[in-house]
Amino acid sequence: MSLSILIEDITCYAFHGVLPQEQELGQEFRVTVRLRLEECDLESDSLEGTVDYCDVVLAVQEIMHQESCRLLETLAGRLADRLLSLPKVAEVDIRLSKPHPPLPGVRGGVAVELNRKKERR
Repeated sequence: MSLSILIEDITCYAFHGVLPQEQELGQEFRVTVRLRLEECDLESDSLEGTVDYCDVVLAVQEIMHQESCRLLETLAGRLADRLLSLPKVAEVDIRLSKPHPPLPGVRGGVAVELNRKKERR
């Protein structure tokens, strides 16, 4: 059995980016995560049998508000590492986006997507 948890559009205001204005003024970021679980107790109907969505959101917010990163790629890697440290999480897919990047001619956002698996011991 394989089970995934999807949490879409976690929104954070943070201070990441290459340009000085991004690091000083900040901007909105959106994070979507898909967690693939090693195991899940579907019968228990208890949070102990799965991953608490609140823990995921808090972990994302914690990383987003820590030390500033210049690159979305670096930030996505930090998010992946943190989420893989949660119990029961075997694999993560992360989509990290800037909905309103300071790029001339870009009406939509920019994003990076990262997939990372927990190392087997």
